[in-house]
Amino acid sequence: MADTNFTDQNFGDEVLKSQIPVLVDFWAEWCAPCRIVSPIVDELSNEYGEKLKVGKLDVDTNGQTAQKYGVMSIPSLIIFKNGEVIKTMVGAQSKDNFKREIDSVLAS
Repeated sequence: MADTNFTDQNFGDEVLKSQIPVLVDFWAEWCAPCRIVSPIVDELSNEYGEKLKVGKLDVDTNGQTAQKYGVMSIPSLIIFKNGEVIKTMVGAQSKDNFKREIDSVLAS
């Protein structure tokens, strides 16, 4: 389950310094498409296990990080690898599409 909650305070340590790629779900409580994507993100977290760290960042309470990475629309799922943005996926998408994008990053 994507139970890691990223914040402005822990983002550097948890995401940018991670030894493995990190999928960050930028979301907000009031966002209907975010609620659609949330269970998919949880499933991805379970499926990828140790190969991919997965967590969520609430843009309402952590606006500094969202602004830094140019998150204008949510949900936005951003994959970080070695502290760099590798892939950005905006909007509700199918699980298969998310998996394709994640697999392409893990294979590189």
